[in-house]
Amino acid sequence: MFRQLYFLLIFSILFISVACQSNADETAVSTSGAEMPTISINEAPILITPLSRAEMEQRIPALAERAAQFTAVLASDQPVLLLSADELADAEAQLAQQLAVQSEQFRAEMFHPETGEPLRNEIMNARPTLPADLTDKTQVCQNSRCYRVEMYNYPFDLAVVGIVDVDNQVILDVMRQSNTQPDISARLTELAIQIAINAPEVQAELGLQPDADAATMPNAKTSLNGSRCERSRHLCVAPTFLVDGRALFAIVDLTDERVVGARWTTLGDSGVPQGMLVTERTLQNAYVMENYCEKVNSLSRNGWELDYVLTLSDGLMVSNARYQGKLALNSAKLVDWHVSYSERDGFGYSDAIGCPEFSPASIIAFNAPFTEDILDESGNEIGFTLIQDFLSEGWPRPCYYRYQQRYEFYEDGRFRIVGGNLGRGCGTDASYRPVLRIDIAASGDGQQDSFAEWDGSDWIDWETEQWQLQTEDTPYTNEGYQYRITSPDNVGYFIEPGQGQFSNERGDSAFMYVTRRDPDLDEGESDMITIGACCNQDYQQGPEKFINPAESITDEDLILWYVAHLQNDDTVGSEYCWADMTVENGDLAVQIWPCYFGPMFIPIQ
Repeated sequence: MFRQLYFLLIFSILFISVACQSNADETAVSTSGAEMPTISINEAPILITPLSRAEMEQRIPALAERAAQFTAVLASDQPVLLLSADELADAEAQLAQQLAVQSEQFRAEMFHPETGEPLRNEIMNARPTLPADLTDKTQVCQNSRCYRVEMYNYPFDLAVVGIVDVDNQVILDVMRQSNTQPDISARLTELAIQIAINAPEVQAELGLQPDADAATMPNAKTSLNGSRCERSRHLCVAPTFLVDGRALFAIVDLTDERVVGARWTTLGDSGVPQGMLVTERTLQNAYVMENYCEKVNSLSRNGWELDYVLTLSDGLMVSNARYQGKLALNSAKLVDWHVSYSERDGFGYSDAIGCPEFSPASIIAFNAPFTEDILDESGNEIGFTLIQDFLSEGWPRPCYYRYQQRYEFYEDGRFRIVGGNLGRGCGTDASYRPVLRIDIAASGDGQQDSFAEWDGSDWIDWETEQWQLQTEDTPYTNEGYQYRITSPDNVGYFIEPGQGQFSNERGDSAFMYVTRRDPDLDEGESDMITIGACCNQDYQQGPEKFINPAESITDEDLILWYVAHLQNDDTVGSEYCWADMTVENGDLAVQIWPCYFGPMFIPIQ
């Protein structure tokens, strides 16, 4: 408690002193003599687009040097980056560091506890002990020269603190503290500043590239606010730039060595920032809510025009999708993930995906939607994918989830509505049944469509609302089509379900439901609550409730419901719908074996 109060006191004094400097000058941002531009303060949170590692190292040579240093220590029998003699106060501090890293207690934390692989560790501090450092085990330090040595284990977010008696050259006590970060070294403080001032978004917000001495509180860790950075336990700090009574916080992730977000806050009369605590999590949530949940965005490329918005519980919804000006898709969304952990006992979850705030969704959007190019085998661009990730905090640990939506649009008029499970879940026997709702527009306005299935030799029209299960015996056309949806003049789309032909897929085994859209009823057009039980093995997945009684669907406005069946697998060499942690270059890295599903829609020529 004393240490926390001590830090808060120092924190307040530093901020007040900074505020006094800010009041003395027109701005606290220095620019090497450059004229300070007029700044338009952006009240919204700013998410940062990561630069490539090569570009980061070009801007910040210290990053390349640091990478080389870690490569060397990870190849040694002592995988820890030490403080140099220049960084330590005296010879006793150097001795304390050596005694600590050679001790069994410190060495035990330098390697993976199960595999023995070396991990990325760094000594953050080696300083004389203070009275508040001493316990019953270290009372000898009242009469002996003792040092406190702090090591950080990056992969496990672990602080190891040792009290070393340098007079007697013994380790008196070692404390292992999980989910805790020690105070960072002067070396890392300088690195955090360099990362912050070289971020293009930070420069854009300030209107210039600030000098290194413009950053205040560069070693104040966001984790002191009880927050997480990068939605996992990373070592994060917040260099802050003061401008005209405002403070721009730049959240720097020192585990990944990048800026992850920034936000302006207002300084109170004392100079202490008021309002919310700034973390990457709150930055992302506020940014996503304001820009993708509270407003509809539009996208135009590769012959397509469409709108998209994040819903509270139905994931990312695409609407008004037009190909070369003609309406192809009224809307599409993923309304539920049904997760069962026992085919026999029938227990599990019904997961919703959606916005990060004020939402019933249990798996929330943790970043903004983004696009990727679709390339053919020759590397030519043939379309694009609109992607949204959803995550439960704690993934990829057991009983946490990560899902993904992907909307693929091709220059030839094809489109595919895709969902994905990126592991990990609560067991190795999980069955996932995600529910897609697709409001197709085969006739251009979608008001007079008809639906048919292939029986092996001909197309058979469906006259009333119904469902069908894709099985091993399902017939397909030579092209792999199972269904078609057409207008009265036979314009429309063939529908190709997943049979294992797409990347990272083993086949959909999907239920297809076709229902008539009733303009007087809301049968899923607005944000839906969870439909269907989590663990039914049959057709009772939720959409069947809209087929009672079955109505005519000939020349009607049709809604397609597509419910795939995905089974996870943790068998080594055959993983599917799975995620795990592995050691790469001394760090824990997430390895993902995703499983995707979804129908492709091919224009009828």
